Amino acid sequence: MTIKKRYLSLFLIDSLIILSSIYACYLFLYPYASVLSNEMLFISTVTLFIAWHSFAWHYGLYRKIWAYASVDELKSIVKAVTLTIFVASIMQYAYGEQLYARTLMLSWMLLIFFFGASRISLRLIQEQSIRRKAVLTSRTMVVGAGQAGRMIARHMKNNPEWGRNPVIFADDDKTKWGLEIYGLEVVGPLGNIPEYVVDHRIEQIIIAIPSLSKRAMAELTKQCLDTGAKVQTIPRIEDLMTGKVTVSDIRDVKIEDLLGREEVKLDMAAIEEQIAGKTVMVTGAGGSIGSEICRQISKFNPGKILLLGHGENSIYTIDMELRGKLPETIEIVPIIADIQDRDRIFRVMETYKPDLIYHAAAHKHVPLMEANPLEAVKNNVFGTKNVAEAADKYGIGSFVMISTDKAVNPPNIMGATKRCAEMIVQNLAINSKTTFAAVRFGNVLGSRGSVVPLFKKQIAGGGPITVTDPDMTRYFMTIPEASRLVIQAGLLASGGEVFVLDMGEPVKIVDLARNMIKLSGFEENEIKIQFTGMRPGEKLYEELLDASEIQSEKIFPKIYIGKATPISQVEMSRILKQLPDMTPEQTKETLLGLANRKRKEPEQEWKKTWAAKAGNEFA
Repeated sequence: MTIKKRYLSLFLIDSLIILSSIYACYLFLYPYASVLSNEMLFISTVTLFIAWHSFAWHYGLYRKIWAYASVDELKSIVKAVTLTIFVASIMQYAYGEQLYARTLMLSWMLLIFFFGASRISLRLIQEQSIRRKAVLTSRTMVVGAGQAGRMIARHMKNNPEWGRNPVIFADDDKTKWGLEIYGLEVVGPLGNIPEYVVDHRIEQIIIAIPSLSKRAMAELTKQCLDTGAKVQTIPRIEDLMTGKVTVSDIRDVKIEDLLGREEVKLDMAAIEEQIAGKTVMVTGAGGSIGSEICRQISKFNPGKILLLGHGENSIYTIDMELRGKLPETIEIVPIIADIQDRDRIFRVMETYKPDLIYHAAAHKHVPLMEANPLEAVKNNVFGTKNVAEAADKYGIGSFVMISTDKAVNPPNIMGATKRCAEMIVQNLAINSKTTFAAVRFGNVLGSRGSVVPLFKKQIAGGGPITVTDPDMTRYFMTIPEASRLVIQAGLLASGGEVFVLDMGEPVKIVDLARNMIKLSGFEENEIKIQFTGMRPGEKLYEELLDASEIQSEKIFPKIYIGKATPISQVEMSRILKQLPDMTPEQTKETLLGLANRKRKEPEQEWKKTWAAKAGNEFA
């Protein structure tokens, strides 16, 4: 229906309501009076007619879509009717004849009723039409009967093309139990969700409690997934408040939602002071962690971001992404370079002289590096040495190396090379003007080397999902959280520290696989889990700190400083000179021996010097 037709229809309906109401009220109150000869009644009717249409236009009552009418529209009708009756009263008083106060009062009530009923009937007709056109829908339970939940339910009722039919609300608020909202019963408590799914034949669950803490959200999500129903959620309260998304932006539950990790709060002012206007280099900028670090630091208004990486496609991707988002005041410089090429790295450092470096470039795949130990050494050890020594030579302000939990008591060459890289950075920190530090954390969900993309591919192929061992556990955190904590840790460095991120509780890989099967809408009998046995170099459990390195107090929420002991510069230099001439077997044996070396007492002078520089006690 066009706007003109809708306006004309409402105009005629309202005119008929005014005419019938005023005369009906007059005849009800004065049954023996003559309506045809009453001049005052005729003038009152004309006044009501003109006044109503004027106020209706003023309050936009002819421009509203009444299929979505609410309390606000009813308030507008009450205001318009009240003002209309007030104008009619003034007119009767000014005319100087009898004031039909009772007629006007009764007309006020009837007009509100009929105008409201006419609008609501339009909404009922629209809803009935929607039901007739409705597609096949899934029976849906909305968890949370607050404002967000009510909005979701209303959207589902008005948009059957979503394919969701709201059946019940579930809420922990006892005052709502047994009540109905939009025709849906509110049940509770949430601990009984499995029963509600069975009793009401629920096929889909939407969690609509945006203010829920991440830990509580994770527990609730796991409970919902265990019912076998499809589970979705709405955006976080932070995103709703900032306007990034709306409450109707329902999304599938992600594996990250099951970690239950609360968002880290950074020292934003201090980070911006460190980064704003500065030149920041990120090595491995095209990788999962490197690219996310680029995204995070771009929020703090750096003057220039240097994207250094070996793979041209990945550097091109992050380069185009940042250019599409960032203002022209932030210069983006893509640099194709291999950290193993010492001359190239030194030339880059001399040319750009960055203020900060985040060194994320590394080979990280354990079995592949186990099969190619010399490549692991060239990239992780000598590549790190090249970048770190270039930073030292050109007086770069801060150098933060991305390390791994696999550097703790490593049984594999990848972990051993990363521990060796930590030692290189620690040794340089002793006498350098550059502030060197390493940040150690576990696996990140969604990175190219994590199990999540592999599991997704295996599920898409119908399975099976391959898990090495039923008891294998790993620490996990999301890529954005890890990147933010890396930036924060760099701010805390005074020189030579090995920071350790709080990874929370370890997660069994087999549980991760089961949750991903459920999130994909399958049951375990549809997607099998196959145990393949541990691969070369793998550990059953990962550690973040060796027993001799543990320092219990956090220096910042989710950030510890480990007491990782470096090696003497003389011995490190000797080993690095010998590595290029060693066979793969000798390389592995040497680096594993170095990485697993325990602290020796009494403390040597070089260690005391480094400890004093770093401002930490190691005795």
